[in-house]
Amino acid sequence: MTDISTITTVVQGEVVVSDDPSTLLVTLLGSCVSVCMFDPVAGVGGMNHFLLPDGDDGHGGTAMRFGVNAMEKLVNGILKAGGSLDRLQCKAFGGAAIIPSLGHIGQENSRFVLRYLAEEGLHCVSHSLGGSQARRVRFWPATGRAQQNLVHDARTVGHQEEAYSRREAEAERKWAREAGSGVELF
Repeated sequence: MTDISTITTVVQGEVVVSDDPSTLLVTLLGSCVSVCMFDPVAGVGGMNHFLLPDGDDGHGGTAMRFGVNAMEKLVNGILKAGGSLDRLQCKAFGGAAIIPSLGHIGQENSRFVLRYLAEEGLHCVSHSLGGSQARRVRFWPATGRAQQNLVHDARTVGHQEEAYSRREAEAERKWAREAGSGVELF
């Protein structure tokens, strides 16, 4: 096993791709989903972390929070780094029901990612989706190795998800106020 010299935390709305064997990607998931994707021949892989399955925020500021965009960016990033579409392998994590106020978003994220992978013909070698516990995921993108630990005290993840939802709602209100100002840019 190669020594780890770079640990990168992948947070909501991010996509990270690497071919460096000393890189470790980590994330913490509640209702969000993360896909760890890699090409075992090219030795390149990446991880995304998305909050919602799909949608259009109308102003492009948070597009990577949507699974459909995060998946496309992950696939394209790996292909650009030398991966081949026919060799890509995936592992999917997350989609838990942590906070009742968020409804069924975890289930929707889980359904979305499995449907997306099937429709795109991407090989999902394993997944750990659903349930009621948060997950801490570690992924070595150059080899495809992944580890998952269930988090028994999900309060931290729950607080993060609630804070993110509040920030998104405030950003949406701000955008609506600015859009109502009568200034239109082309």
